[in-house]
Amino acid sequence: MKTVAILATLDTKADEAGFMRSEIESLGGQALLIDLSLVGESELSADVTKQDVISAGGGNLAELLVKPNREQSNPFIVAGATKIVKELQESEKIHAVVSLGGTQGTSTCAPILQALPYGFPKIMLSTAASGDTSPFVGIKDITMMFAVSDILGLNVFSRKILANAAAAAWGMAQSEQCITKSEAKGVIGMSNLGVLTQGAMRAIKLFEEAGYEVITFHAIGAGGDAMEQMMKEGIINAVFDYGLGEIADGIWGVLRAGGPERLTVAGKLGLPQVVVPGGSEHLGILVNEPNQVPAGYENHQITWHSPYVFVPRLNAEEQGRVAKVIGEKLSHSTKDTLFLMPLKGVSSYSAEGGELYNTELDDAYWESLQKELPDTIEIESMDVTAQDQALVERAVNYLIEKLEN
Repeated sequence: MKTVAILATLDTKADEAGFMRSEIESLGGQALLIDLSLVGESELSADVTKQDVISAGGGNLAELLVKPNREQSNPFIVAGATKIVKELQESEKIHAVVSLGGTQGTSTCAPILQALPYGFPKIMLSTAASGDTSPFVGIKDITMMFAVSDILGLNVFSRKILANAAAAAWGMAQSEQCITKSEAKGVIGMSNLGVLTQGAMRAIKLFEEAGYEVITFHAIGAGGDAMEQMMKEGIINAVFDYGLGEIADGIWGVLRAGGPERLTVAGKLGLPQVVVPGGSEHLGILVNEPNQVPAGYENHQITWHSPYVFVPRLNAEEQGRVAKVIGEKLSHSTKDTLFLMPLKGVSSYSAEGGELYNTELDDAYWESLQKELPDTIEIESMDVTAQDQALVERAVNYLIEKLEN
């Protein structure tokens, strides 16, 4: 019998959590209630009490209740619940988790769910799911569900929404698929952008023909960061870092910006990697008004990815800044790393016929990269575009050779 953990503040969400427990039980499952509240009492008994949670987080409930303060108590609640839920997951005592709450409850539950491994079912029923959900989801496979109405009281509408969330969590718990049990020779992590997709498709075909699986990440911020995290979790065995737009955007803090660990983890772990600076010769900038060029880019070559995504080609000095950051990040790599430079365009935008085609800037970028790349890695250039079959084959063959020898 599968068990679903329910995270809720039972002082305010007891009716709703109790209803979800009943729904899961009616489906043939078990529910385990974890109370994340501080003050107030509930007639609904928790399987894991607020005392248990706060103690596990290193806090003292009696002391915190002397002068109740959510800001002071929340770190203990989050730490304790995270510890308890991870232990339950690792011991296979729970098979899915569902949380429910408003903005405060969602903010409390988010780091708890984010601490769970990829593939473990995580559902977040929230009133905050209709806006920017990135702080709550982070880089994990969390399913957010919009509650529409406030999660406060049972009625003809809320009962159906709560029942759907409960059924979704229970249904996900039935799956026997496992990320860490691939029958392939190995798993390749590959970053990609729309301006590299044809090359990425060629790479996937070649890897699969050789007996490998490929997890592709859309390199627009969270995607690349998720790839780095999967390396740390042991899901990925080698890396084809094909799209580095997150590095360029990270310098200017725009649309595709990656996190601080981007392009560093493979080197630190010693995983085989091929790095291509795909899509790093331009930026992706989200604009408020369609087709309005932001100030400061009047003298750049430009194009539009969509009416709201402005794409300027970086000039020589700006490309030099990108090259410097790439070099710094790859300084962690000391073996099994190949930097592969396509001299005829690092994306479809800058290839011949593309809107950002500029051979002088291509040459300047390669010159900057040669100055900045560390001498601890292998460096090659090819007189082709980033999506050319020859370049893709070189990348794939390099990784397979490192994995098999």
